Amino acid sequence: MAAPENIKIRPYEHRDREAVRLLCCETGFLGKPIDPIFEDRGLFADYLTAYYTDVEPESSFVLEQDGIVKGYLLGSLRPLRQQFHGIFHNLRLFVTGMIRYPRYNKETRSFIWWILKNSWREVPAAPKRTAHFHFNVLPEAQSLAGTHVMLNAYFDYLRSCGEKAVFGQMVTFESRRGAKVLERFGFQIIGKQEITKYRGKHPEAVYLTTAVKQLV
Repeated sequence: MAAPENIKIRPYEHRDREAVRLLCCETGFLGKPIDPIFEDRGLFADYLTAYYTDVEPESSFVLEQDGIVKGYLLGSLRPLRQQFHGIFHNLRLFVTGMIRYPRYNKETRSFIWWILKNSWREVPAAPKRTAHFHFNVLPEAQSLAGTHVMLNAYFDYLRSCGEKAVFGQMVTFESRRGAKVLERFGFQIIGKQEITKYRGKHPEAVYLTTAVKQLV
């Protein structure tokens, strides 16, 4: 399956960093801008993208539409290094968030309390010591063909590094076909957990879903 003519998939480069961070925030609330539930875009982008862009950039890809970055796949095949990095990185983000907390609005404060009280309870089980990824694409650039090419580029990279399996975790709900798309690409759904922070903000139950694919 080939991507549309105006779509190009290529390895991530340092010059893409700001575009990836912007795209992360523009899609952070169920495919829409994160601002209604968390106002600190810099902190949000740091939490979700900094490891991939700053520590293991060689494992990520971007999707360009007409020369503009409209999507990304952030991946890692070094989970132990990511966990070690996360210990100090997340502590720094926590301290920064607490310093800024008095200036945040009500929705942002509610989001922070959800992170502290419930977020760690709502992550479904995932394979240990296994490569993983997550991806986002802006609505105007979404297509099955483009997603297929981007995923295959990552899978080929993992195979070249000797990896035998990969998993992804993505936000899903009934009217979003995300989980079905992964199944179409050979993934097996192994678990999902409701994300309670979206109760009252979205008409459907929203889940974090884990899917695994064998590469051999």
